[in-house]
Amino acid sequence: MTPSDFVPDGFEPPRTLSRDRFRLEPLGPQHNDADLAAWMSSTEHIRSTPGYPDGSWPLPDGMTPERNLQDLTRHEADFAARKGFTFTVLDPGDGDVIGCVYLYPTTESGHDVSVQSWVRASHAGLDVPLADAVADWIRTDWPWQHPDRYGR
Repeated sequence: MTPSDFVPDGFEPPRTLSRDRFRLEPLGPQHNDADLAAWMSSTEHIRSTPGYPDGSWPLPDGMTPERNLQDLTRHEADFAARKGFTFTVLDPGDGDVIGCVYLYPTTESGHDVSVQSWVRASHAGLDVPLADAVADWIRTDWPWQHPDRYGR
């Protein structure tokens, strides 16, 4: 799939979504320490979240800050190349990372985008509201018609 197959030429991807309890912005290297702390503190919670049932992520032994930085750099490059769109979920009060949203191509028949999200265990009450807000955002601001929300 080429980037133009994933999003149309000329489409300008939204760069933020703000709600009372969270704010999304593109994930990048500047989030490394907070992102690593967020997901490493919540491995079991994330693995119980729809979309993460295979146990391959988060890595049970975590990863080094350097390896996480490589991952965030890859997500930032995917965003710039329009191959995938990853957003960090921030607490609007203190700006701390409380989760992540991934919008990537899917190979699942009948779907045009894979939509995954997670939140820290300490913010578990935001899991469903975040997933629902992202679904609404996709309907109104993105070019896809058939998201794979992993049973949500």
